[in-house]
Amino acid sequence: MSQLKKGVLISYVNILLTNVVGLLLTPYIVRSLGNSEYGLYTLIGSVVAYLSLMDLGLNHTIMRFVARYRAVNDTEGEKEFLGTTMLIFIAIAILVVLIGLWIYFNLESIFSKSLTVEELVKAKVMFLILIFNVAINIPGSSFQAICNAYEHFVFPRVVAIVKYLLRAAMVCGLLFMGGKAITLVMIDTVFNILVILVTAFYVFYKLKVTVSLARYNTSLISEIFGYSFWVFLFAIVSKFQWNSGQVILGINNNTLTVAIFGVGIMLGGYYGAFADAVNGVLIPKATQMVYSGKKGGELTDTMIKIARMNGFLMFFILSGFFLFGKTFVFLWLGKDYLESWLIALLIMIVLTVPLLQVFGNCILEAKRKNRFKSVLSICLVSIAAGISFFITKQYGIYGAILPLVFTVSLNNLIMNLYYKKIFEFEIGKFFKNAIMKSLIVYGIVSLALAYLLSLFQISTWLMLFLVIAAYAVIYLLITFFLLMNKSEKELILSRIR
Repeated sequence: MSQLKKGVLISYVNILLTNVVGLLLTPYIVRSLGNSEYGLYTLIGSVVAYLSLMDLGLNHTIMRFVARYRAVNDTEGEKEFLGTTMLIFIAIAILVVLIGLWIYFNLESIFSKSLTVEELVKAKVMFLILIFNVAINIPGSSFQAICNAYEHFVFPRVVAIVKYLLRAAMVCGLLFMGGKAITLVMIDTVFNILVILVTAFYVFYKLKVTVSLARYNTSLISEIFGYSFWVFLFAIVSKFQWNSGQVILGINNNTLTVAIFGVGIMLGGYYGAFADAVNGVLIPKATQMVYSGKKGGELTDTMIKIARMNGFLMFFILSGFFLFGKTFVFLWLGKDYLESWLIALLIMIVLTVPLLQVFGNCILEAKRKNRFKSVLSICLVSIAAGISFFITKQYGIYGAILPLVFTVSLNNLIMNLYYKKIFEFEIGKFFKNAIMKSLIVYGIVSLALAYLLSLFQISTWLMLFLVIAAYAVIYLLITFFLLMNKSEKELILSRIR
């Protein structure tokens, strides 16, 4: 099995573990910290998340440029490029510390109306630790980008799985011993350092990559930022899109509201993780297709193949969450968090089409045509955040999520028109072959089952697991016999054999 296929498979395993462990761990964390401190932990994490974007999109740039240098066997050019980007990373890390310290000294004025004195003290300690975490992660994350560019997808993903499992075990142990939110951020920082060291060792001693600060080329800087700036801008939009609501609720409401909204964003984020998992391994492939001169029809066919296989899994998650998500959230965290189900469901719905078109986004980056998407997204998300800021005082959580859902839907519509015009993607063909039949079949089945489920109440975990298992069997049978084509069936059967 190739590194690409292994990388996708392990990425899915990573997502599955992240989801399962996260779902098991979250109620324990909430009960150990309490709703207020968990909301504080979520709030500070959301604020610091913006600083993590200061890598300026350079990791995507590394994947694209190193893949290009390897395609033409330009070893010297690769060394100069990596030396230049590492110097840029170090400068950015210093800038992150300076900006972080400025925010640190202004935290009291930002959250004075919503946080107590005790909460502000804890917030400032967590913020300092997380600033350090982000500052070391910005240059450190470049090593995983190098692995991806070399199409060595397996090692960094295995490391991520091991890290996540060890982190979960340590979180459980330290919270059992009385640890609080500050403990969690310290654990994350320690594991972050360890992963950077292990991945760097792999890059230098296994891949034999040379990164020398003495090998830099200032003429590359404008080319690097000419590409990375638009990736960076879109990353800002994406992060702002999902974290702005928590910050706005933290300013206008209270930590409990932030906690409820944060759980919904987390559940929606698990669903959205499929884009990152597949995106990371498809960028080199997309770059190669672009440089080999593939046109709109061939690119569309590739996108359809990827979307169909991803869609079978994603529609299962989406329809399952529609049917059983509310009951799950009630049993998982209690009635206080029931609104998290609707928030997560709305996020999943509006993310489905972009996730299925993830290959289109890879082509967008490979052709350096991501400027339009970045500008469009930042305009729409800014409008959504502005509306949310003024209506969350009256409408709370729904004032934060509804403007966001509307603007993301509008973004999806405009981007499909853009794909058709610029890349000559056959969008009608894509929706017909990749989405429509599955949407109709799964929609009818889900509505019929929703009616049957309304006739009785699921009140225990055992009942929930049994009905989910029964639904999984029904879903698999429908998918295999009604929706999969001959080649997809053969692929599944060959894997089973």
